Amino acid sequence: MAIIVDIDVLLAARRMSVAEFADAVGITPANVAVLKNGRAKAVRFTTLDAVCRVLECQPGDVLRWVPDASADAADG
Repeated sequence: MAIIVDIDVLLAARRMSVAEFADAVGITPANVAVLKNGRAKAVRFTTLDAVCRVLECQPGDVLRWVPDASADAADG
């Protein structure tokens, strides 16, 4: 997928564990893992708001878009 979730980078920079983060955001550690591993199909704005509040960051710090290599190959 072309959307990358950088929660692991932000957690490391803040020396925050997944368990601490999950508790502060109000989601399960399993759902944090789904986000971190790029397996999430959607993120609620309320969850994104909580993530940004807990990590004191902007949505663009959490999510970024990169071109999908398979899409590029199809275009060529």
